[in-house]
Amino acid sequence: MRAGVLSRWMLPMAPAVLLLGLFVAGPILWSGYVSFTNAALTGAAATSPEFVGPANFRRLFADPALWHSAWLTVVFTVGSAVIGQNGLGLLIAVLTRNRNRVLRNAVGVAVVSAWVLPELVAAFALYAFLNPEGTLNALLGAVGLSQDWLFSAPLLAIVLGNAWRGTAFSMLVYQAALSEVPTELTEAAEVDGAGALRRFRHVVLPVIRRSVLTNLMLVTLQTLGVFTLIYVLTAGGPGDATQTLPLLMYDEAFELDEIGYGATISLVLLAVGALFAVVYARTLREEV
Repeated sequence: MRAGVLSRWMLPMAPAVLLLGLFVAGPILWSGYVSFTNAALTGAAATSPEFVGPANFRRLFADPALWHSAWLTVVFTVGSAVIGQNGLGLLIAVLTRNRNRVLRNAVGVAVVSAWVLPELVAAFALYAFLNPEGTLNALLGAVGLSQDWLFSAPLLAIVLGNAWRGTAFSMLVYQAALSEVPTELTEAAEVDGAGALRRFRHVVLPVIRRSVLTNLMLVTLQTLGVFTLIYVLTAGGPGDATQTLPLLMYDEAFELDEIGYGATISLVLLAVGALFAVVYARTLREEV
């Protein structure tokens, strides 16, 4: 009886499990294998890669470029995801709560329009806005503040650019969460004399805490792998000023033709993402 119930439950899941195995587990396992070889795009190693053991990992952890890129990845993720997308999305959701429909719709369209753009299109739009002949310098030129923003402040540019593009997701998550907060709780706190900030901190925030943690996990994991936007804006430059782990992996694997070494970097990035996921998942479980 139990075997029959189990088979009826597993049968509908079989296609999803097969697809996950082919397109998720398969590439991860392949990367794990390649990271122990000297596989390359050209030369003898392209057709007959040799097993080199943990040599790629020893080389990687002794490479200052790894730690520099890891630090940039953390700064980029915290700035554009944790503070930027998450914080700005929550702020917009709170400020537009209980506002008239016209204002809510206008703000929603303005924010979501950046999110629905393909990443490549959004990146080129940002480049057109930030480059020396772009819109931003045209506006600031009248007061003498124009400059090459992608050269003078490249990290800030990609942080703000990614926050601009991804804030809509957080805004929608928090708008849905805030709609579930019982009005009786906020009204009772207001009657007791609690101001807006105290009501938000002691009444609203505990109710939407799980939504906050879930959103943080999703935007963090998505931001760790951002490549196209940074590559179009700065290509990791100037120098290595914006060379996050995805760009370091790309440069080593496809610019320098070292597929094995690039795969090793991809496993480090996977481990960083898994660490964030475990921390968020444990925090969510403790909230149940």
